[in-house]
Amino acid sequence: MIITIEGPTGAGKTAISLEIAQALNTQILNCDSRQIYKYMDIGTAKPNIHEQWQVTHHLIDIITPDETFNAGLWVKAADNVIQSLQDNDKIPLVCGGTGLWIRSLLEGLFHHPPLDPTYREVLKEELSYKGLDVLYKELSEVDPAFAKRISRNDSQRILRGLEIYRATNKSLSDHWAEQSRSPRYSAFRILVCPDRDALYKRINQRLDMMINLGLLDEISALLDRGYSWDDPGLNSLGYKEFRAFFESHGSLTEAVDLAKQHHRNYAKRQITWYRKQNFDLTLNPFSFNLSEVLKAIDARLLR
Repeated sequence: MIITIEGPTGAGKTAISLEIAQALNTQILNCDSRQIYKYMDIGTAKPNIHEQWQVTHHLIDIITPDETFNAGLWVKAADNVIQSLQDNDKIPLVCGGTGLWIRSLLEGLFHHPPLDPTYREVLKEELSYKGLDVLYKELSEVDPAFAKRISRNDSQRILRGLEIYRATNKSLSDHWAEQSRSPRYSAFRILVCPDRDALYKRINQRLDMMINLGLLDEISALLDRGYSWDDPGLNSLGYKEFRAFFESHGSLTEAVDLAKQHHRNYAKRQITWYRKQNFDLTLNPFSFNLSEVLKAIDARLLR
């Protein structure tokens, strides 16, 4: 069995995962698509040095900000860690809000016939002269379910969704629905999610805290290392919003407000995703009871 701790950004997953991991004497696998990047600590709300000292974390700081990663690569890496922990009689604890990666871990990866690379090349050309908004609108028409789950600024997934549709004449959502899957792991799934007003307040406060902790210095250091705003790392949530400020055509207040808005929008999409998933427990971080959670986990183990 594995345990997953899932939930929208800013919900309080890290604190709860640390308590559960320490109580079970186990280790944590990161499932946050931004915490995989080196040098990006503050803006990704990565567990700090003290927290990583308390509990061993895996799949953090595994690539540089100019590299790309995907669900397939993450699942392969996660499988190896899970096997190692289970070989040592530990229950793997997966924590993060990248829902597609956890779904792929539990249900298997999406498979499709080989695609003609011409489709991707044509889409890249269209992106350059049509713009991302036009392509997102097209995706919303041919695959509304997938479009709702992703950001209208996520060029990689927008192009992927359109590529699948154009090459197969079938949407990515339809492919997922048609492919039968047997569970890859027995999972005890925990959702951490306060009510929406409380969540949005936490998100806003966390962005202010990131600024106080030195987010701007972190971004400056990334740029000094030679990374570009077009690299996957700096072009991600919590970083890209500050580009205008660093390029002197926007204020810091505008950048922070935009980052807060994008985080709230992302949380809203995540909540929509989680409504379609099945969980064994749903926790409010403000009234978290460790003993009750452990009892529920024990009950599952005894089945």
